Amino acid sequence: MRVENGRARDLRIAYIGGGSRGWAWGFMTDLACDAQLSGTVSLYDIDREAAERNARIGRTLPARPEAKSAWTYEVACSLHEALTGADFVVISILPGTFDEMESDVHLPERVGVYQSVGDTVGPGGLIRALRALPMMAEIGRAVRDFAPQAWVVNYTNPMSTCMRALYAAYPGIRAFGCCHEVFGTQKLLCAMLEDLCGIEGVTRQQIRTTVTGINHFTWLTSASYEGMDLFPLYRTFAEKYRATGFDRGLDDNWMNNTFACNHRVKFDLFLRYGLIAAAGDRHLAEFVPPWYLKDPQTARAWGFGLTPVSWRKEDLARRLARQQRLLAGEEQLDMQGSGEEGHLLIKALLGLGDLVSNVNVPNRGQVSNLPLGAVVETNALFRRGEIAPVQAGALPPGVDALVARQALNQEATVQAALTCDRTLAFDVFMNDPLMGAVGLAEGRQLFDDMVRNTLNYLPEAWRG
Repeated sequence: MRVENGRARDLRIAYIGGGSRGWAWGFMTDLACDAQLSGTVSLYDIDREAAERNARIGRTLPARPEAKSAWTYEVACSLHEALTGADFVVISILPGTFDEMESDVHLPERVGVYQSVGDTVGPGGLIRALRALPMMAEIGRAVRDFAPQAWVVNYTNPMSTCMRALYAAYPGIRAFGCCHEVFGTQKLLCAMLEDLCGIEGVTRQQIRTTVTGINHFTWLTSASYEGMDLFPLYRTFAEKYRATGFDRGLDDNWMNNTFACNHRVKFDLFLRYGLIAAAGDRHLAEFVPPWYLKDPQTARAWGFGLTPVSWRKEDLARRLARQQRLLAGEEQLDMQGSGEEGHLLIKALLGLGDLVSNVNVPNRGQVSNLPLGAVVETNALFRRGEIAPVQAGALPPGVDALVARQALNQEATVQAALTCDRTLAFDVFMNDPLMGAVGLAEGRQLFDDMVRNTLNYLPEAWRG
């Protein structure tokens, strides 16, 4: 790697989950459109053919007129090969398949528990973590052995516990987790300025915020635009749209437009607690008792839907078909930018411009009333060779109880997943707010059935 004259050349990036038909495509186009970066991306995936197809797609990008830099794409046969010599590591894996996720999301419906996403908390999030965390620990150990100084960018959910597993496996790892959920709330504040004040053209980057909490249950304790405190305005906004919701086509990112909401959950949480909940309503609803998720009708009444895994399977089929068109030259990747900040954070760490962004890293005191070491989401300053988390202070009363319960559950989830502790895993399972009305006997049966449905992706100790 060489950094000189405002450019970084000969970078080496290991992409774990390199067969991705979503995140990888966006990342590749972001790299191709950035004139300050160039190098090699080594794609590794347990589905080698998927990585090979992405390498072929990546190799078409330098010839595009929009491309500003050339990247070489290669396919690695092992984690060892992918990581050796890596300056940066990107992780975006699917732990298991959508068949396992179908059990995660839909089996709890038999006891009246509904999940709008099912990948972070709730019974589905716990079972997904049992699959994902041993995989993440394996990746963490491989980074320790083959790329100990590399910066690691994680996109995999459940974000908080995946990050915790990386640090448990390799305490010296230089890893951070990226999530775009806060971006959507910043866009909502831009729309609010236009709706209430007639101020047009504000970008989310112009909104200054203090971010705190845990991934997918993040909160803004301050927000401003050019020195204007946005909290009084947001109260007016929330009261105006508390009954009808607000939907002005905000979800223009390809990863969000299928999962739209009208922000009524955000507005209700603000009017309850006085803080701006800074994630999509589908995620927020899963972190609290079933106020918004009693059943599908309740969710619809609050302006969001439950994402069935059948939709994800259909979407995968569409993306596989698109992949074939890309390979055949019948279609091209959009080169307008993914809206993610991963490549920008890489640039900042290389000294190509400081950047402040929300990030998931272990708590070293940036959220003073959450457990030390637990993975929290706050702003951080990215600059040459350093991530400096911004102190967010203490979560206010009310919100702190909601967030702390989930943070402590996540700490126990990591321990249960990495030690194969069935008793602890069941305790976490039943302690989730969505499971509050489920009895112990039916909860035990549900837990056992969900574990059985995912055994193919669990360590051998779970079969005992």
